[in-house]
Amino acid sequence: MNKTDRLLAIVLELQSREVIRGEDLAALFETSVRTIYRDIQALSEAGVPIIGAPGTGYSLMEGYFLPPISFTVEEAVTLLIGADFIEQRFDDEYRLRAQAARRKIEAILSEGVRNETSRVRKTLRLLSPSKPVTLSKERQYFEKIRRSILDKRKIRFHYLKGMADSKGNHHSDRTVAPYGLVLVEGSWMLVAHCDLRQEVRHFRLSRMTELLELEDRFEQPTQFNLREYQPSDDRHLQVRLRFNHDVVDKVKESNNRFIEEMEEHQDGLDVILRVRQLDELLQWVLGWGANVRVVEPESFRNRIREEAEKMLKRY
Repeated sequence: MNKTDRLLAIVLELQSREVIRGEDLAALFETSVRTIYRDIQALSEAGVPIIGAPGTGYSLMEGYFLPPISFTVEEAVTLLIGADFIEQRFDDEYRLRAQAARRKIEAILSEGVRNETSRVRKTLRLLSPSKPVTLSKERQYFEKIRRSILDKRKIRFHYLKGMADSKGNHHSDRTVAPYGLVLVEGSWMLVAHCDLRQEVRHFRLSRMTELLELEDRFEQPTQFNLREYQPSDDRHLQVRLRFNHDVVDKVKESNNRFIEEMEEHQDGLDVILRVRQLDELLQWVLGWGANVRVVEPESFRNRIREEAEKMLKRY
């Protein structure tokens, strides 16, 4: 990075933070602290109102804002694709904001950059993985949950569980304190503290019905950080499968979230998966028909055999 680019980048960093130390700027731009001192002096002499406090760091004088800057074609395409993604996957409020942001970005582009950006965007396309009805429902619930998160209000909903519980129930009513929303493999997940389980749990928006915003308020724990949060991994059951050569490429492309290892050899493809319950893999394994064999555990091999015998009786 040359000096001119670094000076601009420093101003953008100062503009996005309340205060930042010279040492942190040096680490960010991979240069010496002495060089940062000279850069700060050069910016001050150029009229940028930088305030420096010994032992604290640097900040911009309140009210100062860098005038609009030009975008390269790559930068403009990146921002516009981001706007396209938000328009597809977020609620109506953010969809309108994404459209407004796109118009503003396109308005400040030079004619040459705007034409080239349009040409590049025509070669790229985002396809939504969800059906229109499902996506519409997710958007509706996304908006309600997002508003509840900001208002710090609990929500209640009817939830369809992926697997039946010990009593054979597939549904449950949940009241939760919503902490955040996460997009996982094309589906929105709610991370929330569940009143029923008294712990942080995850819920797919597509499995929710009858969602209600409550008046009950909550306080999110100060130590909880959604970006750093890692859910506990309770997948303690290991399954080993062996696939025929004919379906190896299709298995690799399946992107099953339970897959941990794959090893191709002369007898086919060995796949190791870890799950909470063996039935989580039942339908997926049956879908490969005679092209897959359960190596272990024996209990799951027997479960597949029983299901195949039930299928045979139907025909």
